[in-house]
Amino acid sequence: MKKKIALVLGSTGQGGSFLVKHLLKRNYIVHGLVRKSATTNLSNIKDILNHKNFKIEHGDLLDLISLGKIIQNTKFDEIYNFADQDHVKWSFEIPSYSFLVTGATVINLLEIIKNYSPESKFFQPFSSNIFGESKNKSQNEKEKFSPQSIYAIGKVTAFHACELYKKIFNLKIYGAIFYNHESEIRPEEYVTRKITKSVARIYYGKQKKLRLGNIKTKIDWGYAKEYVQAAHTIMLQKKPDFFVIGSGKTYSIEYFVKKCFEYVGLNYKKYVVIDKKLFRPSNTTTLKANIKKAKKIINFNIKTNINQLIKIMMDNDLKLQKRSNEN
Repeated sequence: MKKKIALVLGSTGQGGSFLVKHLLKRNYIVHGLVRKSATTNLSNIKDILNHKNFKIEHGDLLDLISLGKIIQNTKFDEIYNFADQDHVKWSFEIPSYSFLVTGATVINLLEIIKNYSPESKFFQPFSSNIFGESKNKSQNEKEKFSPQSIYAIGKVTAFHACELYKKIFNLKIYGAIFYNHESEIRPEEYVTRKITKSVARIYYGKQKKLRLGNIKTKIDWGYAKEYVQAAHTIMLQKKPDFFVIGSGKTYSIEYFVKKCFEYVGLNYKKYVVIDKKLFRPSNTTTLKANIKKAKKIINFNIKTNINQLIKIMMDNDLKLQKRSNEN
């Protein structure tokens, strides 16, 4: 049987690198897009760089020529866009760039697919942040958009673009509204990894305090590896569709912090400092995923609960810190 060929944009990031490895295990030929600025940061894919079915493509979402050449030269069965500026705080600091990468470039990408590879299946991830002011206890696929950040506005734009190109040009566009998804390879500027790395450093005597913003904020957290597996399952459906993907449970940042410190036998209250400078300019309401549709149609179920996720992340960062100390 002919191997499927996939293109993964953002292949060096958390979601993209997990997806590349997931597809390789399923006998895909995978092309991973790598930006010039990321060529020296291949740590998430260093173990597959010599894989016979993996090829690096150099390009950038902001460079239409490079994207056009890549998609024109290889007729991909599936294209996944995991490349964007997905940090909410950063989107307030670099608003124009954040919107351009997260929203406007999706239109350019869809235009390229329409012109050069209209038979390709396309997957676009969205964010629960598009429901920023939701008044409902949980959100499903019919929830009204109410973005509260530049990042969320970009994602809403991408959503409408996908709907338009699917309807008007009959492109095969799939998508998922992802709630917070974390892992042992999450960058440290995200609160979960900031916490686990800091706790590991505190445990080994390399850091004294952990400065955080509003620890009362509740978040629907899941394991990123499971979410990209859901993305692939969504792409295997015959009919293009969008799904809410999350855990359906919320926990406060304080709970996450407490459990991380407990994992190494410490009391978080002795180490955490609340810094109001770290509070967001605008806060979303508590967002919780309603995953009834995903459960019914793609049989999506969370396998890694919050405590198991904490264990995965803490074990990884304790190991990294121990190795650092030994060197």
